[in-house]
Amino acid sequence: MTRVEIVRSLVLEIQKRFSRAEANEILDLIGTLEKSPRKGKPLGTVGAILIKELKYKQYRFYFLTNGHTLKLIDEEALVGLLLRVVRMSDKKHQQQTISEIKVVLQTIGPMGFKQE
Repeated sequence: MTRVEIVRSLVLEIQKRFSRAEANEILDLIGTLEKSPRKGKPLGTVGAILIKELKYKQYRFYFLTNGHTLKLIDEEALVGLLLRVVRMSDKKHQQQTISEIKVVLQTIGPMGFKQE
């Protein structure tokens, strides 16, 4: 089964920016990635890490995954699949946020988004 990990700072930002009902709806949308890990629009790669986006109204939620793992079908590979939801932006700041994610991945690697 795919495991979805949401960075704590993002959860707090979602809870602060949206009403409780809307925040729960967003977290449920992100949770659907466990059952459908192929969901989301691919935006680019840095090494073997694939950056994807989920849309909710005018907001975008960015997550990372190992692009090669998604192509494997056996159960062992699915257990090891981890999707890490790392950032959120509105439409106006979309490219800036994607660029920041790529810089973190290039300089620090995926551990730059470790849980706080």
